[in-house]
Amino acid sequence: MRRAVVAVAWAALAVACGRAGGDGAAGDVRRISIATGGTGGVYYVLGGALARVLSRDVPRLEATAEVTSASVENLNFVAQRSADVAFTLADSAFDAVRGRGRFARPLPLRTLAALYPNVTHIVASAGGPVRTVEDLRGRRVSTGSPNSGTELIAERVLRAAGVDPRQDLTRERLGFGESVAALRDGRIDAFFASAGMPAAAVLDAASSPGARVLLLSDAHLVDRLVAEHGPLYAVATIPEGAYPGLAAAQVSSVRNLLVVREDMPADLAYEITRALFEKKDELAAAHPAARELDARTGAESAVMEYHPGAARYYEEVGVWKSRKPRP
Repeated sequence: MRRAVVAVAWAALAVACGRAGGDGAAGDVRRISIATGGTGGVYYVLGGALARVLSRDVPRLEATAEVTSASVENLNFVAQRSADVAFTLADSAFDAVRGRGRFARPLPLRTLAALYPNVTHIVASAGGPVRTVEDLRGRRVSTGSPNSGTELIAERVLRAAGVDPRQDLTRERLGFGESVAALRDGRIDAFFASAGMPAAAVLDAASSPGARVLLLSDAHLVDRLVAEHGPLYAVATIPEGAYPGLAAAQVSSVRNLLVVREDMPADLAYEITRALFEKKDELAAAHPAARELDARTGAESAVMEYHPGAARYYEEVGVWKSRKPRP
C-alpha cells in the first residue's frame, strides 16, 4: 500500500509541475524534486536545505525535497523521471549504472558531486548479548527501509561476517525512526543506519531517557567488502563523544553522491552543482555533515561519468583542467 501511495504521489507531482528542463508553462518556472531519504536521516535535512537555496538563488526555479526510502529507490525515481535529483550511496549508484544487483538494467545517470562519507552505524542494546557483528546471528535486527542504501550495505556487512540476512536472523526492514522505537521497546536487538555524522536516529537512540546502547565495529570486514564489491568502502572512526555516552567505534564507510539523469539540461546541472559548494556554509548550518563538502573531492568519484553541467563548474573553479579526462 505504501509503495502504491508513493507512486501515485510522484505521478501527481510530475503532472502538476512538469519535469525539469521543460518549457515551464507556469511563467517559465522550472520545478524540480529532490529525492532524499527518511526524516531521521541526513539526506532529508540536507535535501531540504538544498531545495531552499536553489529556490531562493536560482532564477525561475522551484525545488522541493521529498521523503523516500533513499538510495535504491531514489536512483529508480530519477531514472523514471519521477524525481530530478537524488542523494545516494556510491555502492548503490555503482550497481545502478551497471545494471547489476537490484537493478535489472543500467540506469541513465550522471554524477553532479561526491559528497560526505556515510558511516555504518550498527546500534545494539547494551543490555543484550550482542557485542560484534557476528553476534547478530539468531537475533532480531532491522536492516533499514526496503530499497534503501542502508539495507544494501547491511546485507553486505552481514554476509561478510558470515551471517545470512535472510536465514540467520529475524529481520525487520524499518526506517530509522521506526528502528529506534523498536530497539527502545525491546522488539529488536540491533539496527543498521548508514548515514553521515551525527545521524539523528542514532542521537535519538543514545539520548533517550534510560537508554543503554552501544555501537558495533565492522572495520574488520572492510577488506572483504572491497574484495567482493570493489573499492567503494573504507574504514572510518566514529569518535567518542559523537553520540552521548557512546564509545568510539571503527566502522565501514562509503561516499555519498548527488546524481541526476544524463539528459538534465546542462545549465540546470551547473546551477545545482554551484549552489552545493558555494552555499556550503548554509547547508552546514542545517547539518554538520555538509562541512565536508569540497569541490576537489566532489570531482573525484569514479562511480559513473560526471554530468557536463557539473564538469563546467569544476573547470571554472580550477578543479579540472579543460582537457583533463573526466572520471
